[in-house]
Amino acid sequence: MTEASITLPRSRPIRIGTWVLRILLALVFGAAGSAKLAGVAMLVTEFDKIGLGQWFRYVTGATELIGTVLVLIPGTTFYGAIVLLCVCGGALIAQIGPLRGDVIHVLVLGALNALTIWWTRPASRG
Repeated sequence: MTEASITLPRSRPIRIGTWVLRILLALVFGAAGSAKLAGVAMLVTEFDKIGLGQWFRYVTGATELIGTVLVLIPGTTFYGAIVLLCVCGGALIAQIGPLRGDVIHVLVLGALNALTIWWTRPASRG
């Protein structure tokens, strides 16, 4: 067994909670990533306001979908949640900066990703 595959012992409630979080994150980020790639008008407008060009919308949508897939695969959940937490970090910067929008939803999703990272972290040597 490799170090990366060693996980900390988990209680049943934490295992169930982790699955609930994984499914919730997959639904939210899968929908958001798909909407970005589909070119939903509201998102096209938002990414125009950000000012980096529409290529950034495609990169963000693809990153969200990659994170979604990783979160759903048991051995890669930790890494998928890190990817999605990075997306939340970028979204927070965009909301505080050019979008001047609501940051609460970004903070909540970031917190859920952080909890998923904590619950699925690899065991440390020691």
